[in-house]
Amino acid sequence: MTDDTTARFGLPLLAAGQAGKELTHNEALARLELLVQPAVVALGVNLPPEVPRIGECWVVGTDPGGAWAGHANALAGWTAGGWRFAAPVEGLGGWCVSSAKPIAYHNGLWQEGDVSCARVVIGGQPVVGSRAAAIADPAGGGVVDDAARTTLAAILSAMRQHGLIAR
Repeated sequence: MTDDTTARFGLPLLAAGQAGKELTHNEALARLELLVQPAVVALGVNLPPEVPRIGECWVVGTDPGGAWAGHANALAGWTAGGWRFAAPVEGLGGWCVSSAKPIAYHNGLWQEGDVSCARVVIGGQPVVGSRAAAIADPAGGGVVDDAARTTLAAILSAMRQHGLIAR
């Protein structure tokens, strides 16, 4: 952190005896508007839209041009004062309106639609945890029941396809 910006998001700080504090304060609020639970129009866009609406936000692509040049991977928001940019920080998350999917910034990249967790808990009960070892397809036995084997194989196939058990 410098004496005039915050450590994580680089928001401008007020200084003792500063004239025009409202300018610094308003700039910080405009940037916070981008950073607090951002809902972006689209992810990975390299050129600004021709007619943005105040309050709209985008995730800039990796090769930006025009008014977005030099702001790769940043959040770009259109305000009454023009474009505002906020560099993403590790773990920043939001929502992509056009794809209706969550977005998150991890390891220097924006990821769309991925949800990472150790387990899923519903109503206090863990329902999905770490993937278990593979389960062998049914085979052998004293009495052959083709219908049962077909059903078990279909269940196992569906569980493998959904990633609930290993292949």
